Amino acid sequence: MISIRTILPADNPAIASIIRDTLTEFGANKPGTAYYDKATDEMYSTFQLPGSRYYVGLINGQIAGGGGIFPSDGLPEGTCELVKMYLTPIARGMGLGKQLIGRSLSFARDYGYEQVYIETMPELQKAMAIYEKFGFHYLDAPMGNTGHHGCSKWMLKKI
Repeated sequence: MISIRTILPADNPAIASIIRDTLTEFGANKPGTAYYDKATDEMYSTFQLPGSRYYVGLINGQIAGGGGIFPSDGLPEGTCELVKMYLTPIARGMGLGKQLIGRSLSFARDYGYEQVYIETMPELQKAMAIYEKFGFHYLDAPMGNTGHHGCSKWMLKKI
């Protein structure tokens, strides 16, 4: 059974492990990515900022992934970022990722954001295909000051 809830402090180690394990699995565990981001170890406190929300996806009560919305530095007014969207291998193909994206986009819309930005990398091709299905389109250059210089693909969606 799939369920989704907002992150709790006790979820930090599991989410950090999922993020780093996924980046390692796809050969994307490089500087300038979430792998080395200090926020990866402090997800609960990071997402206490107004305009942010992080969701944890569970399968049969076990944390199997997460993703959320964050008002990243330097983004245009009315723009937030879809961030730290990662799933365990067993969770892929079960619809959990789509549910996390949908829940995140709903939060962004309800909060009053007008656009959602994504930074990703070519190694995460399957994720990019899902973002495309949600209506994200590619940009020629990054937006904002996210600090993730290891990401070379940028996408945007108006909501």
